[in-house]
Amino acid sequence: MNADNNHKTDSLISLEKLSLSAEDPLSYIVDTVREMSRQTDPQTMVSLFRQRANILFPGDQQLSLSRRGLAYPWYRITRSSAWENEVDPWKHKHLLPLLKGGVLAELIYEGKAEVIRDVTFSAEDPAISYVVDAKSLICFPLYDQGESLNMVIRTSSDSTSFDRVNIPHAVLEANLFGRATHSLVLARSLREANHALDQQMKRVGDIQRSLLPFTLPDIPCADLAVSYKPATQAGGDYYDFFKLDQDRWGILIADVSGHGTPAAVVMAMLRTMLHTACHDRASPCEVLTFANKQLIKQAQSHYDGTFVTAFYGVYDAQKKTLRFSSAGHNPPLRVSQHGKVCELDQAQSLPLAVDVDTCYTHSEITVDSGDTLLFYTDGITEATNDEGQMYGRDRLLSCVGEDVQNAQHIIDCIVHKLLGFCGTAPAEDDQTLLAMRISD
Repeated sequence: MNADNNHKTDSLISLEKLSLSAEDPLSYIVDTVREMSRQTDPQTMVSLFRQRANILFPGDQQLSLSRRGLAYPWYRITRSSAWENEVDPWKHKHLLPLLKGGVLAELIYEGKAEVIRDVTFSAEDPAISYVVDAKSLICFPLYDQGESLNMVIRTSSDSTSFDRVNIPHAVLEANLFGRATHSLVLARSLREANHALDQQMKRVGDIQRSLLPFTLPDIPCADLAVSYKPATQAGGDYYDFFKLDQDRWGILIADVSGHGTPAAVVMAMLRTMLHTACHDRASPCEVLTFANKQLIKQAQSHYDGTFVTAFYGVYDAQKKTLRFSSAGHNPPLRVSQHGKVCELDQAQSLPLAVDVDTCYTHSEITVDSGDTLLFYTDGITEATNDEGQMYGRDRLLSCVGEDVQNAQHIIDCIVHKLLGFCGTAPAEDDQTLLAMRISD
């Protein structure tokens, strides 16, 4: 079969050596274990065992039986050296012959290793087509959780074939191959499951990113730029803009605790809530109060222990004011054109979904031309390098203080320096940056 052909060139030399040194137990064992360690495919591992068994017990045919998931006297033929095309029993079990009763049923349910000479099969035996010329056979039970659920049978047309002397060694080798094959099957299933999960996560990530603003808004006298990088394919960071009227815009940045699919789901819920709450008459503290109550209500039914930090501000382009409220989020940084830095930490309160009675307040500042507002999540400042050092606020500010042309240059500078600082250390949290430079 294909697996046999693919493996033939890999194992030909070792098999030739084995046939010349089969009387040396140590050489045989070393050669066997070495060959087993090279295998990554369960089908190929089974083919290798078949070749080994043929060296120890030359015969005409080899059968593999299984009673896994069945009750006496039912069993399946999982492999036959007479088949032109192999069937993968782990993927296509429905294609395997299901038989009832007969000599082979008694052997697999008895679960003993033995040699039977002068064996006879009646014409009515359900397995007669597989053993029609058999005059002797040898069987090796394969154990799982202490039960003989599988069995390997070799047959010969010579009634005096097979030697009982090698049975103990053969049983040990058969079960060694059986466990190794089982491990490869589990590994393959795990790879397939991980691939399917990875595809699902990718889809979740695609959906989540579609919920973020497709383009940045055109706010008068403000230059905007954003960087959004989830730690996994789906993340819990969130930013958004809400046009409230001709001159006012709502600006939000939020961070759901944790990351991955659970955080992405809560992020999607928060987005829906905020697109309901953010209107022209709602103050920042009213928006956060509404979101807090709604998230706690959802948490009681669907999730527990997840909280959200959020900063919501309303920017008035005509007055050049920012009224804002914060639910435990990293205070955004205001950097003047002269390099003076201050944190917008005047309206801090508890994160969302912590306490239903949390009272959110708001504060207001006036910005000047040349000022830069930098919003970020803690995945930026708490990012670590290979030595465990955090990126920190000072490194974040180094790019804002430099002579850069616009908001995008600030974002590019921070991202570039962050990558250089972290090196090969993987991101442990989502990273979101939003720069807003005020102009005349």
